[in-house]
Amino acid sequence: MLVVRAIREQDLDGLLALAMQVGPGMTTLKPDRKSLGRRVEIACASFAEQIPPPQRDYVFVMEEAGSNRLVGVCAIKGAVGLDEPFYNYRLGTLVHSSNELKVFSRMQTLYLSNDLTGCAELCSLFLHPDYRSGSNGKLLSKSRFLFIAQFPHLFTEKLIAEMRGFQRADGTSPFWDSLGRHFFKMDFNRADDLTSLGQKSFIAELMPKHPLYVAYLPPEAQEVIGKTHVDTAPARRLLEQEGMHYEGYVDIFDAGPVLQARVIELRALRESELASVDAIGDAGAGNAGASDQPFLLAGTSMANFRVIVANVEPEQGRIGLSGEHRHLLAIGEGDAVRTMALNPKKVSHA
Repeated sequence: MLVVRAIREQDLDGLLALAMQVGPGMTTLKPDRKSLGRRVEIACASFAEQIPPPQRDYVFVMEEAGSNRLVGVCAIKGAVGLDEPFYNYRLGTLVHSSNELKVFSRMQTLYLSNDLTGCAELCSLFLHPDYRSGSNGKLLSKSRFLFIAQFPHLFTEKLIAEMRGFQRADGTSPFWDSLGRHFFKMDFNRADDLTSLGQKSFIAELMPKHPLYVAYLPPEAQEVIGKTHVDTAPARRLLEQEGMHYEGYVDIFDAGPVLQARVIELRALRESELASVDAIGDAGAGNAGASDQPFLLAGTSMANFRVIVANVEPEQGRIGLSGEHRHLLAIGEGDAVRTMALNPKKVSHA
């Protein structure tokens, strides 16, 4: 069985092994032991509430019970752009018109923007290829929303998630090749590596500050603006199920979409609920509270936050959990758990 939990200092080796599986395009999970070690330190201090909420970086790992193997990772940053600039392109429109010539044209433009500064960010989602089946991806991605629902006071009004942009089969980016490469004089992977190491000042120094007309780009580059990498498409669908949406902001390197939502409008804030735990024996785990649909179950401790999926649901503020489930969540009888259906309710259209 799998459990998503707060990262610990001893998880560094497992995290590095996961990072080595990630391809180019994920700047927050590069296989560099020193930077990952620093990130683990910050994450542990975040869960221990030793640093201010905007500076926190909550990193979660998915662990296989029994083998203790780390098979996935995901994270929430308390706020972006407070220590170093956070750049995106904002898609806009410029209108050119002439009454005399009877001409009216609407031109799509790209504006270099810091509009999303201060937003909390979902990031670093990666699941080992061997475990991409069943509800594993949903558990990993959606566990973060239960954390936000349990501690909403720690987060800003808006939440964002940068999606990996479209890449060709050889790993190159049509958008980068058509735009960024001309200003940076380096390949996509090199620029990507520099941003992951925090060396982002070159973006402001080299990128043009005036609006860029999308029509000036080659058709191949125009077509991928706001388009998601094929491997990231499932992750995007999961986030959209939870209330996030695309509003015209894209990554400046690969033009991947930035999803966003108001925290109070997330499904987890609206639908999750707390329930008191009743202990049931493992032999009776299929009885009391059993459900035909899976539920996310999360503990309420920040320092030892844990989430699992189980086919059991709350009834009148109580929930019966087996010994295995209680062990995985590190909770006891009478403790509270936050629960939410793994899948959103289907909306019927009359």
